[in-house]
Amino acid sequence: MAVDVTVRGAGVFGLAIAYECARRGARVRVIEPVAVAAGASGGPVGALAPHVPEGWNAKKAFQLDSLLLSAEFWGGLAAVSGLPTGYGRLGRLQPVADAAALALARRRAASALDFWQGEAEWRLVQARGGWEPASPSGWLIHDDLSARLHPGLACSALVAAIGALGGEVIVGPADVPAAGPVIWTTGVAGLAALSADLGYPVGVAEKGQAVLLRHDARQAPQLLVDGLHVVPHADGTVAVGSTSERGFDSVGPDDKLDALLSRAVAAMPMLAGAPVLARWAGLRPRTVSRSPILGEWPGRPGWFVANGGFKIGFGLAPKVAQVMAELVLEGRDGIPDGFRVEDCLSPTPGSGGS
Repeated sequence: MAVDVTVRGAGVFGLAIAYECARRGARVRVIEPVAVAAGASGGPVGALAPHVPEGWNAKKAFQLDSLLLSAEFWGGLAAVSGLPTGYGRLGRLQPVADAAALALARRRAASALDFWQGEAEWRLVQARGGWEPASPSGWLIHDDLSARLHPGLACSALVAAIGALGGEVIVGPADVPAAGPVIWTTGVAGLAALSADLGYPVGVAEKGQAVLLRHDARQAPQLLVDGLHVVPHADGTVAVGSTSERGFDSVGPDDKLDALLSRAVAAMPMLAGAPVLARWAGLRPRTVSRSPILGEWPGRPGWFVANGGFKIGFGLAPKVAQVMAELVLEGRDGIPDGFRVEDCLSPTPGSGGS
């Protein structure tokens, strides 16, 4: 087939960008050497959740735009592909530990009125029992901006939609030539390649682990308890994750998953005894700046990079896809400050692991 744009990598960034380019009329080819969602996008969690509404900056504004785009993006994808994505904007609950945390939550609720543009709320609700974590103060934070997505279903729908729009996703070590602009979305390997090309580190791999349980709470909100995400999915499963491991001896699942599951049961005793369906571990691309790297690959005309989704790749994917499609297809640069390749570079040796 004739190709206008080539995407290297079939994680959520690569597939979302390819889908958006195809939706705008481009003929796209995605080349993936291992498997769709072989890296960080293969995790089960799928929490589309915002940063706290304070200390506002370009990254938080970009994420807000993406979360507000999500219903249209994932809903449109389901219509084009004919497949479900598991998307649902069902909100999130967080326990409030004490009086100081309660006062902070009230300040953030006031900030959300300004920063979230009236599109969502961050508010306090009294604990009532049921599908909610124990809260020492008797109060919970509820935000209705958070949504959930089933990562596996979403990636399958992206592949199907790309095909329905005349593109192709090629998986395997086949010798397939790239044509047109090339967008590199290759996660941890891509950060390593960019670092080697530039001569200093732009990011590192950080291990994450998660577990998938059989427990039907499909209409319930997700939970955030002491950094632990508990996300009910539309297929009657619950994902729990994830660890953040900068030092690790292996990339596979290990006994840290047992501790993760114990924390989940302590937070939500109703999960005790739920069958474990999957234990997942993978490497996530964390840039030096912790913001995604978007834009042209320095010194390589016709090459672009979209990387560093880290823990929020599925939440950022709709906006990343929009910005990269506009840049590559139309020459319009909507990349925010702090997200450009040059903004994410650090010339200090070793700084990529800090």
